[in-house]
Formats: sequence, structure tokens, C-alpha cells
Amino acid sequence: MSRLTHFDQQGQAHMVDVADKPATRRVAVAGGRIEMLPETLAIIEAGTAKKGDVLGIARIAGIQAAKKTSDLIPLCHPLALTRVALEFLVEKGAAGGSAVACTATVETVGPTGVEMEALTAVQVALLTIYDMCKAVDRGMTITGVRLLEKQGGKSGHYVAGGLSS
Repeated sequence: MSRLTHFDQQGQAHMVDVADKPATRRVAVAGGRIEMLPETLAIIEAGTAKKGDVLGIARIAGIQAAKKTSDLIPLCHPLALTRVALEFLVEKGAAGGSAVACTATVETVGPTGVEMEALTAVQVALLTIYDMCKAVDRGMTITGVRLLEKQGGKSGHYVAGGLSS
């Protein structure tokens, strides 16, 4: 197992030096979901939430979060992102379970990856859905947030469940 890169030889936390790393195209995809009552999902789909267009606002929140990741995660590098895209999928379960799945794709050309930006985008988008719908459903659950895929850099192409290429 590799050593943790955010600690120096003395065990002190530090920001990783990426100055000598080549700038390459980096892509990260993260996903997660928020489970809710069927009635809550119906409000989201109908566009009748008191605070407005839930998924539209969650999309903007996720984009903003990706751009601000280095302000939130202390050892992240500030990055010039070239693309942030969020997709939402409404899931209606046969047993009455309902959810909204969120996938964030983040890209840059630089010396370090965008995994944290993609993960942050998903978390904040899902938290925004919670915030906008909590008046009708405080029991919503955010679950399954994880990195789904990463491309670029010397560690290669990662796909959840294993490495490829």
C-alpha cells in the first residue's frame, strides 16, 4: 500500500507538491443518491416545492461546490476546472421507495486530479435537495456517495470495483 501523500516524513500534514507533475487531462465521476418519501419525489417532479426548482437549484449548487472545493477541503489544490456537469435520475421503487440519484462529472487539464471536486459536487447537490424538501420530509437519507471513475495521471484509469488500463 502506498503511503498517505498528505503527510511528510515527520507525519505533519502538508499540501502535496505538484509542481513537477505534467499537466494532463483529468476527469472524475462521482455519484450518490438521496432517498425520500414518494410524496416528496412527486413534489420535486411537479416543480411545486415552495423554494422553487429543486433539481435546477441543486445542479447550480453542485457546480458552485466543485469550484469551491479547495476552500472546503484544507489540503486540496485550487484548480481551474474546464467542465462540471451534474445529472439527476429519478428512481421510483416498486415497494414505494423513491430517490434521486446524482452523478457529477468534473474535468480539468492540470497536474492533479478532480476526484474531490466531483465528490463535493455530489454531496452539496444532494444536501441542497435535502434543504429544499426538509419541510415535507425530514427523514430523507443521503447514501452511496463515492467515486465512480477517474481518468488521467500516473495512477491510471480507475473504475469503481477495480482498475482498468
